[in-house]
Amino acid sequence: MFREYNHFASREKTMNMKRLAIVAVTFGACVAFVGPASAEKMAMKAALSGTMEVPPNTSAGKGTADINYDTATKMLTWKLNYSGLSGPATAAHFHGPAEAGKNAGVAVAIPNATTSPAEGSATLTDAQATDLMGGKYYVNVHTAANPNGEIRGQVTK
Repeated sequence: MFREYNHFASREKTMNMKRLAIVAVTFGACVAFVGPASAEKMAMKAALSGTMEVPPNTSAGKGTADINYDTATKMLTWKLNYSGLSGPATAAHFHGPAEAGKNAGVAVAIPNATTSPAEGSATLTDAQATDLMGGKYYVNVHTAANPNGEIRGQVTK
């Protein structure tokens, strides 16, 4: 009888170890699957015009900014196109935090924006990422005639 009990106890121990191994493997698979899924690449856009400026202006200029944001690396990339400005662009920036209809300071410079298209990238801080994802960034293209901005567009998802 003692021999049967030992056999039963040994068998139970083996089954428990198998269960534990299955649980560990399942948990590991879930963590591996869920971890990367929380990172996301977001496609965003901004349609720029003089009427979006604060205060609005009558510029014939128009533009678009195609924007991508990687939530895992916090990498912001963009391609800015514009035309019809009152003169050459002097600068362009992402401004924020500000909702549509409000002004804010420069958050991210857009280098080489004196010619269109202008492409680039920047790594955002946690605060900048929060503002971008909250819809509180806009793109502004400046000219000599409109130093505070000739065309502007709110960044939207």
